[in-house]
Amino acid sequence: MVRVLFLHPDLGIGGAERLVVDSAIALKECGHQVGFLTNHHDKNHCFEETADGNLRVQVVGDWLPRKLFGRFYALCAYFRMIYAAVYATFCIIPKERVDVIFCDQVSVAIPVLRFARPRPKIIFYCHFPDQLLSKKEGYLKSLYRWPINILEEFTINMADKILVNSKFTLKVFQETFRRINHCPDVLYPSLNTKYFDEMEKKHNLEPPTYFRNLGDCYVYLDINRFERKKNHQLAIESFHELSCSLSDNKPRLIITGGYDARVNENVEHFNELKDLIKETDKEHVILLRSSSDDEKFQLLRRAQCLLYTPIDEHFGIVPLEGMYMSKPIIAINSGGPTETIVHNETGFLCEANKASFAEAMKTVFANKALCERMGAKGRKRVQQKFSFEAFSKKLDGIVRDIAECDNRTIKKLE
Repeated sequence: MVRVLFLHPDLGIGGAERLVVDSAIALKECGHQVGFLTNHHDKNHCFEETADGNLRVQVVGDWLPRKLFGRFYALCAYFRMIYAAVYATFCIIPKERVDVIFCDQVSVAIPVLRFARPRPKIIFYCHFPDQLLSKKEGYLKSLYRWPINILEEFTINMADKILVNSKFTLKVFQETFRRINHCPDVLYPSLNTKYFDEMEKKHNLEPPTYFRNLGDCYVYLDINRFERKKNHQLAIESFHELSCSLSDNKPRLIITGGYDARVNENVEHFNELKDLIKETDKEHVILLRSSSDDEKFQLLRRAQCLLYTPIDEHFGIVPLEGMYMSKPIIAINSGGPTETIVHNETGFLCEANKASFAEAMKTVFANKALCERMGAKGRKRVQQKFSFEAFSKKLDGIVRDIAECDNRTIKKLE
């Protein structure tokens, strides 16, 4: 048994959070002892496994500010994570004798954790270089980010093991961090397919109220956080283009995603999308905020097609969810989706414009047999290439190998 502590900044709802939660579940099922240390955890805005007691979660440093003067989010995130790392180093590790720390998103915790005694091995999972996620806003922003970007590369290099979520991210990682002497391993995110299988056996689920207005119409589903980079606007504009080409029996578009009232962009972008819908297809588009896991499952079961609109997405767990639920996926031909979706077999990889997207949407709308065929192939692909069992086995091997690594390896790194 290996004792693993997950150190994550905000245990809410999102792809990064789904990855660490699934990683914890996988390791727990493999017989390891797992727990979370985080700066924030809202039981009304999180994955069920972190709220129902299945996974132990401890919160520290939530009293520290998330921003200063409406800015400096990265700097505040660093200080919050340093506080959590100090707490882990002096209050948790000496008592619980943690063997492995699993960090992601904020790497500044790593040098602090190396002071812990006995020192645990440190795994850093890179969803994507943070410096590339930062918006470019002129000279002052570049000056502010410069030391943070240097610190990101320096601290990631101090990890004992680095993992990335796709071959696409691996390529970007190596192009961004030229001085890191580790060669990261690719660990594709997976699905906790057991949850989907158990939900499919339930026939007494009470459908959400908005299902009553859907009837038997065709439903496109778009799942992603309410952030501008997730490109929900493309889904709405493509849907409008499709609707204009149909005289009757018009389909519906449902957009649901993580929404946190503390995050200004979530609030602003949600309102932007509402305004856009008013100008186009108010009666045929539904916006939902932070659907629960069970609601999301029902949406996936009810929809005929899944849309995935981010450009250069690092990996994207949503297409796997859609494929496992036997839905054709329409996504942009870039980033991680090119490694999960097979064009013309499990869905369509399109150009990032409404004409290309609308054409693919019309193709599946007009061909029920094609939908079913693509859906069947998609489910089979997930089972063969991205199964939770394969994910668990690989992660279990990584954790056991690094925990049993000879201490001489650590001394060389130090």
